[in-house]
Amino acid sequence: LPHIDHRNRGMRTRLGCLSHKSDSYNDFTAILPDKPNRALKRLSTEEATRWADSFDVLLSHKYGLAAFRAFLKTEFSEENLEFWLACEDFKKTRSAAKLASKAQRIFEEFIDVQAPREVNIDFQTRELTRRNMQEPSLSCFDQAQGKVHSLMEKDSYPRFLRSKIYTDLL
Repeated sequence: LPHIDHRNRGMRTRLGCLSHKSDSYNDFTAILPDKPNRALKRLSTEEATRWADSFDVLLSHKYGLAAFRAFLKTEFSEENLEFWLACEDFKKTRSAAKLASKAQRIFEEFIDVQAPREVNIDFQTRELTRRNMQEPSLSCFDQAQGKVHSLMEKDSYPRFLRSKIYTDLL
């Protein structure tokens, strides 16, 4: 049962970190893409307000993405966003030689059962993606990516809009 011991150790680490984490503006500034002060001067309240227009508007904005990532880290669910971003990057792959290895890396990191950063998808989607891996294509993760996008949009995004991380920017 070594996998159980590993999980317990990970949970202890997470719980220890939780006592030091907060859903605060200060946590957000630490992971902005640029130096925090310059970045915040360039981020207008109008821009941050537009993130509430739609989830896709948020994802398309550099600082919106950084703020959403910071929020997901406070919930220990950043693997969803990381998977979505990995899929977006994967779709830009033009080399057939790189396609299979990139697909395998994404599958092993996010999709496979007990993957290090396993995303929450249903059995049918996981199995379809597994079958797609037999002949990887640019669309082999489309269904899984869509499910994760929908999950973030319906679940995490509304909580993000109510979070201190977001409201402090307004």
